[in-house]
Amino acid sequence: AGARAMGAAERDLYRDTWVRYLGYANEVGESFRPLVPVPVVWASYGVASAYVTADAIDKGRKAAAAHAQDPAQATRVGVAVVDTFVWQSLASVAIPGVTINRLCAASLALLGALTRWPPPLRRWTTTALGLAAIPLIITPIDRTVDFLMDSSLRKLYKVPGEP
Repeated sequence: AGARAMGAAERDLYRDTWVRYLGYANEVGESFRPLVPVPVVWASYGVASAYVTADAIDKGRKAAAAHAQDPAQATRVGVAVVDTFVWQSLASVAIPGVTINRLCAASLALLGALTRWPPPLRRWTTTALGLAAIPLIITPIDRTVDFLMDSSLRKLYKVPGEP
């Protein structure tokens, strides 16, 4: 509370701490798809989806507290929840999940066609490529989702910028 009173921004549990990495669980799961049973990959999507839902609920609670005296409080809370949920679902789960899935599938197929490496080495190499790609795709995907939402959904409620 002291830092907030001095003008510093409040630390966001879902964006500014290690908890943020839970949103990348499905990308890690997709990277390991060649090595683990499919239910493990599905579980990684469960972790990422729980993160997205928790962040949306958190932003709704913060909007409710910030607009307690506002007659449009319910609308502001709804916008905060929907904006966060849609943004996070696209930027943290759907788009990166498909991206890593396709990258790993293509690399596994190419390694099978172009090398004589044994299958375990091809699978581990594919997993390593998927994991290495995660930090490279985050910012472009985030910026793309910002643009898409600013160009569409956010025009409905006139709230440009990140969730």
